[in-house]
Amino acid sequence: MVVNLSFAAAGFLGAYRLGVTEALLRHGDKLLSSLKACAGASAGALVDTIMITHCKEFTYRFACNVRSQRFGAVTPGYDFMLELREVIEEILPPNTRKNSMVSSFTSREELIKVLLASCFMPVYAGGKPVEFQGQKWIDGGFTNSLPILPVGRTITVSPFSGPQDISPAHKGISKLHLRLANMSVVFSKDNIIKLNQTLFPPSLPRLNALEQQGYQDAVYFLKKERWMQ
Repeated sequence: MVVNLSFAAAGFLGAYRLGVTEALLRHGDKLLSSLKACAGASAGALVDTIMITHCKEFTYRFACNVRSQRFGAVTPGYDFMLELREVIEEILPPNTRKNSMVSSFTSREELIKVLLASCFMPVYAGGKPVEFQGQKWIDGGFTNSLPILPVGRTITVSPFSGPQDISPAHKGISKLHLRLANMSVVFSKDNIIKLNQTLFPPSLPRLNALEQQGYQDAVYFLKKERWMQ
């Protein structure tokens, strides 16, 4: 069976995906051995790129830097995209240039541009979109926040409560679902709060809690699918 993994767009809720990644690396050898491709929208693309190393350092440091600004990412004079680029430059291996899902990149610089383009939100991240191959690109989460690959089963990961394979359980009574850029989520107070936190990073204790929840949800999924090791 062809198995793929897709991380939903979720901004600064990336700590949840770190917990999921940790659980998969610790207990999901059976799943990972069958993994054909990874996909991600917005910050989910970054998780794919740094899945093995630097994940926690990247997410926590970047969130702290944004939180330290008076008005977060929209603080006058603060260059969100430059900050993101500097962090990516620091952690991305010198010879990284291939994407195992759909594309190959001619250089490390080209890959960095694609990652930056995947995270560019107009106004929030600045006024000048990232240019790649002669076109201006913006955050893919605006149109498809949860990519599904055309071949095989795509295991979906999202920090929002919803029908995704790995996601927080919905504890309320609401059965209403909303569709946000190709991703279905439960209409709930918790999800509304999380939507705000995608742009304005939560506190470190909250990030830690999200990471732990991601780990637990991934372990539950592995047990349910009999992939636990």
